[in-house]
Amino acid sequence: MDKISIAGLLISLLAILGGQVLEGGHLSSLLQPTAFLIVVGGTLGAVMLQSPFAVFRRGLSITRWVFFPPRGGSQAVVEQVTRWSGLARKEGLLALENEIQTLRDPFLRKGLQLLVDGAEPLRLREVMEVDIDTYEGHMRSAAKIWESAGGYAPTVGILGAVMGLIHVMENLSDPSKLGAGIAVAFVATIYGVGVANLVFLPIAKKLQFCIADLVSVREMYLDGLVGIANGDNPRIIESRLQGYFGH
Repeated sequence: MDKISIAGLLISLLAILGGQVLEGGHLSSLLQPTAFLIVVGGTLGAVMLQSPFAVFRRGLSITRWVFFPPRGGSQAVVEQVTRWSGLARKEGLLALENEIQTLRDPFLRKGLQLLVDGAEPLRLREVMEVDIDTYEGHMRSAAKIWESAGGYAPTVGILGAVMGLIHVMENLSDPSKLGAGIAVAFVATIYGVGVANLVFLPIAKKLQFCIADLVSVREMYLDGLVGIANGDNPRIIESRLQGYFGH
């Protein structure tokens, strides 16, 4: 679990709610179901309208990465590729054929199969880079639905504010209804700006970091496979892959 995501969300909420209390306001005044329905429902509908179903569904499914990020580059990747390299150096590329059956990732299965089939290093890189670029494009498109939500939410909040003010103008003769209309107007704006800048846009940015890590892992594997195809020494391959971790 990504503790910093939870901490960031809690801090932002506590800061806003705490500020409301310190100013002498009541927390209940921020609870407006009508405003919430307008902002969240309107934003959701706008995002669904702009997105193909597959992209929208993928964007929702990867939201869990905000709190449970996928495994990025790790020493395990280096160890696995180094082991493949040592096996290929001792027993030949055909010895890697048994490894293919143990892999569940289609990307790795394809890469090893090309290696076993004797693909030239340059051709291997060209083929696998297409897969990487396609994967990155799909994932980034999915993450952008949250960025789009962050763009729509403030505008929908303003729409809710205008609707609240229209309600107020329609009931000027009945002072008992003015308060509710004004509350919806201002709270809708708060909801729109708040969820955009505290939830939707941060989610989009966090997902972009997760996707970058996953792409980096695939590039590590590709670098290792090309090294094996070139007949590089396992230690050279291991040293090169260690460079992905930085310092």
